[in-house]
Amino acid sequence: MRVVIARFPFDLLKTEVQDAMKGIKAEPVTGESVLIGRRHYPVKQVGEIITGQDRRDFSACEVTRALSRLGFVCRPAAALVPPTGLTPLETASALLGHPDRA
Repeated sequence: MRVVIARFPFDLLKTEVQDAMKGIKAEPVTGESVLIGRRHYPVKQVGEIITGQDRRDFSACEVTRALSRLGFVCRPAAALVPPTGLTPLETASALLGHPDRA
């Protein structure tokens, strides 16, 4: 399938991307991620490997769009932080404990 990343067209297949990522250790995920095999990779890491370009040359959105079209499951950055339902002040208060009431 033809995808465009950083204004350059690439003809990619899902199997080619999977083969390119075999043996590559996943970096810590801090933003958008993609599931390839059983590992979650940062989309910028995958984009760098499959295109041979520097990560600064393309956006995570471009790579996410291309990988989604190829059939990979991509997760947004917000999916990495589980919602706690507590405000930062409530979280800090719970960590410090409640004062004894005499």
